[in-house]
Amino acid sequence: MLILVGLGNPGAKYAHNRHNIGFMAMDAISRRWDFGPERTAFQGLLRAGAIQTPAGPVKTILLKPQTFMNDSGRSVGEALRFYKVEPENLVVFYDELDLAPGRFRMKAGGGAAGHNGIRSIIAHVGPYFRRARMGIGHPGHKDKVMGHVLSDFHKVDQDWLAALCAACADALPILAAGEDERYQGEVMRLAPAEKLDARKAGKAASE
Repeated sequence: MLILVGLGNPGAKYAHNRHNIGFMAMDAISRRWDFGPERTAFQGLLRAGAIQTPAGPVKTILLKPQTFMNDSGRSVGEALRFYKVEPENLVVFYDELDLAPGRFRMKAGGGAAGHNGIRSIIAHVGPYFRRARMGIGHPGHKDKVMGHVLSDFHKVDQDWLAALCAACADALPILAAGEDERYQGEVMRLAPAEKLDARKAGKAASE
């Protein structure tokens, strides 16, 4: 079994924020793979389904914690314990300040790098889970980070945002097969984004 988690904040107020790109990825995956109806579980919103791979279907859970970003680990920890899933079969999709908008990188293990949602998950399940990092750019100064992540994507962002979320969904059989590096490459092939300095690109996006 695979558990995919998208990070964000609950409620209409935050729905289009940069910080909610993980929720957006879960919605795209659900549509692409025809997951079951959304229900409340583990202090989050959950859908169950399967991803078809060459080796057969992989049962998959999609989870959007509703605990607010800083307590995401409570929801994720409950789900992992219930399904008896090891952290290496957990993949968390979230916003990454240190990647230019539209860029995508997979990573396994490591620290939180300042992301409170990831910090909370580490506190509840340990660091040994897989991370799908979705670039939103950096506003250029740490004092502007909160305003940047909690502001909505601009109209000019919509094309790359939709392409990135769709690519994460379309390439999912590769991720379900455990080939993270290949998955990263396929996402970027399907949704190419220019390699830019994350701070310069993010600053321009926030203005």
